[in-house]
Amino acid sequence: MLDEKRIKEAESNVRQYLAEGLIKKQENRTAKEMYLENSNLSLETAQKLLSLETNIYKPYLWVIISSYYSMYYIANAVLLEFGYKVGDKISHKVTSDALIVFARNKLKKELIEGYENIKEDALELISQKTDNLLQSFDLEREKRSKFQYQMDEKAKQSKALTSLERAKEFVFEMKKLLS
Repeated sequence: MLDEKRIKEAESNVRQYLAEGLIKKQENRTAKEMYLENSNLSLETAQKLLSLETNIYKPYLWVIISSYYSMYYIANAVLLEFGYKVGDKISHKVTSDALIVFARNKLKKELIEGYENIKEDALELISQKTDNLLQSFDLEREKRSKFQYQMDEKAKQSKALTSLERAKEFVFEMKKLLS
């Protein structure tokens, strides 16, 4: 779950990114469609790579990378839906922070509407799910950069499966924010 410190950090960073032009108010339908297409392709690639796993071929690093990129691309499509275009510099960090700032409450609202038949307990679960979903983007971003260090194949396989499942859920929920 996202903690208050991470949310405040993202808010502060986004103010700075806007001031420095690392993220700009902009609409770009073509870029949004490209991000959506790349997200779908990345998710499909991760699934196909995992199905090719053998005793010799262990594509776990590329499953994690492809899964992460499916999340990264859909996140940028959603940000464009909200009128924000992330620039080229430190784009992964900017995307992560901007997603927390601009999509968190909208994602909560979308999840609440989807669960409106559930009792009051659902509000806390939705808040946790929203934070967990957005935190999964951060976790995958970090994992992508750490994965190449010493891990046995069983650990790599487990992490690859986790990445793929996170990416599937993330992309599914983010698509709800697109019109």
